[in-house]
Amino acid sequence: MNFFLETLKVLILSIYYNLEAFVKLFIPARRKSVSGETVLITGAGSGIGRLMALEFATKNVTLVLWDISQEGNKETAHLVKEKGASSVHTYICDCSKKPEVYRVADQVKREVGDVTILINNAGIVTGKKFMDAPDSLVEKTMEVNALAHFWTYKAFLPAMMASNHGHLVSIASSAGLIGVNGLADYCASKFAAVGFAESVALELLAKGKDGIKTTIVCPFFINTGMFDGCNSKWPRLIPILDPTYVAKKVVDAILTDQVYLLLPKSLYFMMALKNIVPTKLGLVLGEYFGAFNFMDSFKGREKKE
Repeated sequence: MNFFLETLKVLILSIYYNLEAFVKLFIPARRKSVSGETVLITGAGSGIGRLMALEFATKNVTLVLWDISQEGNKETAHLVKEKGASSVHTYICDCSKKPEVYRVADQVKREVGDVTILINNAGIVTGKKFMDAPDSLVEKTMEVNALAHFWTYKAFLPAMMASNHGHLVSIASSAGLIGVNGLADYCASKFAAVGFAESVALELLAKGKDGIKTTIVCPFFINTGMFDGCNSKWPRLIPILDPTYVAKKVVDAILTDQVYLLLPKSLYFMMALKNIVPTKLGLVLGEYFGAFNFMDSFKGREKKE
């Protein structure tokens, strides 16, 4: 009897939630107010981190900016203040180092208070083939892109759980959903980030902490300099993304409590294909979409002298 009732429940909810999703395609989602929230962004000194900070600057939030670059972080703080942010705090933090993450997190809690929106955005890419990547760079990729998320969650999630209020955001990658030739360490780190964020989200729901929302962002390459030289075989279908567009979409996803955000929208279709087509056909499609050659001309962001 339990099997019958539970199966019936699943069928009814499946119909309801599919209808709900269809209706939401035509009705704009309600946006929540984040006024008074404390937003911490890692990797805020440049790229998407800086642009997200600028998006939050007009929303009456307290901004906490983390970056390994003091110069970049100060510039971001200057820009967000110019745009209207009244409460901005900058901290230098190397997210690859667990003791430093914990130390700076404790400093934030003492000086600013509890973080209520945590955006794990800091990331690096080596751009080297697996056998050419030095062990030290592989380890650094995993430390920044994945393990740092563990330590920031450990630092700031307890306060969110105590109040059953908060939002956890993981800026992952489409490379965290499907393997890419030439990005073995990066893909591994982003797969880890996605899996970690999904697992913690389920833990929170199982504990009844439904007031803590989660958003996982998986974009294609973004034109921030990090992936300079990379190209798209079919740019109309899978474009290199504009950074400002991505930042706006991420903040909008946070305001609407969107759980998954894939950019561009064509990725939703491609990820669905990945899970249903035969492996050999998947390889043919991967070659067609250019997945074997995305990194052929990779240069990456030029390092400052």
